[in-house]
Amino acid sequence: MKRKIIKIDQEKCTGCGLCVPGCHEEAIKIIDGKARLVSDVFCDGLGACLGECPEGALTLEERDADPFDEKLVSEIIACKKRDDVLPHHGQSTPKNLNVMSPAGGCPGSAHAAFERKATVVSGKAQTGEQPSELTHWPIQLHLVNPAADFFRGRDVVLAADCVAFAAGDFHSRFLKGKTLAIACPKLDEGLDEYTEKIRRMVDEAKINTLTVVMMQVPCCRGLMQIAQAALQKAARKVPLKAVVVSIRGDVLSEDWV
Repeated sequence: MKRKIIKIDQEKCTGCGLCVPGCHEEAIKIIDGKARLVSDVFCDGLGACLGECPEGALTLEERDADPFDEKLVSEIIACKKRDDVLPHHGQSTPKNLNVMSPAGGCPGSAHAAFERKATVVSGKAQTGEQPSELTHWPIQLHLVNPAADFFRGRDVVLAADCVAFAAGDFHSRFLKGKTLAIACPKLDEGLDEYTEKIRRMVDEAKINTLTVVMMQVPCCRGLMQIAQAALQKAARKVPLKAVVVSIRGDVLSEDWV
């Protein structure tokens, strides 16, 4: 259906975050240092947030959009007020917390790359404490810069959030020597943004391969759909592998697509 809905000029947006509390429907959040429309169904199209942007990046446009879901918005707001805790991916940060974008210096979103040294005793890997194979930060797909140096020319693992908790050998089997990004296709909002970030990894960072590691539950298949959509849009072609892990941590399938 055609209706009025918010439009965010990404060139004008500085990621200041002033528009976020101005949107009472939770339709806007800061993603990768820019204000983004989380979902059409969250925006009522009334434009109450327009006056909050000092750069004039917010306007209203009339376009095809999903209808505003007032019931869903009310449920999210009620849940947020009741719990008073940090939200799941895709929900805005509670107003009593200081919101800073990665560009503004948020410590939790600052990029970092680090080397991992193998722990070896007499030529064999040490038993007991297992070293992490993670080589960079952040890893959540909303937060990563797809053109970051730690993606350039690398083999990339795109893993569902739950995989590392189910698969006890996740670090040694899937992560060693690779660059990681994680996402949840069921709970995260802004999935179109995920598609674009993966496309940029392929075209700009020129990644070598992409392995999608997901759980056996049906909703997790959405992660593979995101990856395939990104590769279809990309100018380059890279090998794509699909790995399915059971809820008990067993690898059910591992195939190049």
